[in-house]
Amino acid sequence: MTTHRNGNLSMVPLREFVLVGFRGGVETQALLFALFLALYMVTIVGNVTMIMVITLDARLHSPMYFFLKNLSFLDLCYSSAITPNALANFFSSSKVISFAGCATQLSFFSLLVTTEGFLLGVMAYDRFMAICSPLSYGMTMCPTRCTRLVMGTYCGGCLNSIVQTSLTFQLPFCSSNRINHFFCDVPPLLQLACADTALNELVMFGICGLIIVGTTLVVLISYGYITVTILKMRSGSGRQKIFSTCGSHMTAVSLFIGTVFVMYAQPGAVESMEQGKVVSIFYTQVIPMLNPLIYSLRNKDVKDALRRLGQRRAAL
Repeated sequence: MTTHRNGNLSMVPLREFVLVGFRGGVETQALLFALFLALYMVTIVGNVTMIMVITLDARLHSPMYFFLKNLSFLDLCYSSAITPNALANFFSSSKVISFAGCATQLSFFSLLVTTEGFLLGVMAYDRFMAICSPLSYGMTMCPTRCTRLVMGTYCGGCLNSIVQTSLTFQLPFCSSNRINHFFCDVPPLLQLACADTALNELVMFGICGLIIVGTTLVVLISYGYITVTILKMRSGSGRQKIFSTCGSHMTAVSLFIGTVFVMYAQPGAVESMEQGKVVSIFYTQVIPMLNPLIYSLRNKDVKDALRRLGQRRAAL
């Protein structure tokens, strides 16, 4: 039998895990509960509003806003895959999650986060086509192709989810079932394994590295061409509008890629669980909340659509 990292040699089939969550007494747990609840409520309101505005306003029925609506949907879903259970556990004495529930949570989280990474790359490509090839943009980014691109991002996310979940849950787990995290994720689960996890870590670093490098290259190449095109423009208002739109996207990409790199694509990430909890708050709670704010506050079209929607409701 393989020795457990904590020196525990016993091994029993696990039917449930315990999500340890955050350290601290009742006051700390209450403060974290209030923080998570506030972030989640803003996430729901912001992303649902973005989806409704883009759906209801015909002027926003373009490829860019089609992708933005899908981004809001992903942010809403992957935050919802984590937050409700985390909120329930802050005042729970057991903090138990079933084996199947843990696998399901990891599966959906991996699917949705990976899909978002690919979608950010697709959104950069869309801006490249719109700004650098405006004459062929309507034909290139037709509704059918946009739908296929989005479906491709989901296929990539599904593939990563299947690989990560199957590799993680085929490992033998020791008698300790305490996950040092507030949700089921690959790094804390690997710490409970009795077997060698080198392959799992290699796959995790490899896939995350591929997603990060691939998305970053697409974004950098796209925005390299966009920058050259912008510098050739004579219209100051045109430059300002493009910089506003592209700046919002670059902010979202930087936040997402930076946190994913810190958590999954650097040596030692698996061992740094306390750091991982803080980083996880950022990409499971803060980023889904910030994305609709980033894209709405810096986007005149969205602000105008919100104003029109408000006027329409007031007229009713």
